[in-house]
Amino acid sequence: MAMKAARVLHLCFLWLLVSAIFIKSADCRSWKKKLPKPCRNLVLYFHDIIYNGKNAENATSALVSAPQGANLTIMTGNNHFGNLAVFDDPITLDNNLHSPPVGRAQGFYFYDMKNTFSAWLGFTFVLNSTDHKGSITFNGADPILTKYRDISVVGGTGDFLMARGIATISTDSYEGDVYFRLRVNITLYECY
Repeated sequence: MAMKAARVLHLCFLWLLVSAIFIKSADCRSWKKKLPKPCRNLVLYFHDIIYNGKNAENATSALVSAPQGANLTIMTGNNHFGNLAVFDDPITLDNNLHSPPVGRAQGFYFYDMKNTFSAWLGFTFVLNSTDHKGSITFNGADPILTKYRDISVVGGTGDFLMARGIATISTDSYEGDVYFRLRVNITLYECY
């Protein structure tokens, strides 16, 4: 009886060993999940004009926290580390600031690295044009010096109810610390 139990145990161990070898040698790429085809794609631009103490009439964003202390009109040196800005920027279909807006980009960004330009974004596109009504919400890291950066689409309302996907952003234009324009290529993989 003990001999049979030892043989069964030996066979189980051998089966586990062979199974582990087969699993280990399997091509890992075959296990990757394939993304579904995108269900919607949009390209929009948003224009950010930072308040600098002289442009209150045109400014669409403002520093609300800064290492420079009480002066919230000067971006800090050192890659703007520690600056926090809130914004209410116009969104357009093309890269012209004076084009009719199709909505507003509302949210915040803060510069989060001392050794390079990098920010973290949390914002919503609130769209109210004839083509689209609703909102799309984004968040993620923005390594600004990289030409194309991906951030997550984490939700939406209206025409974009519960949307999920990726937004590839690129800096389309900038003028010092006062103005920048981002091109946002939105690819949605979940649309309802």
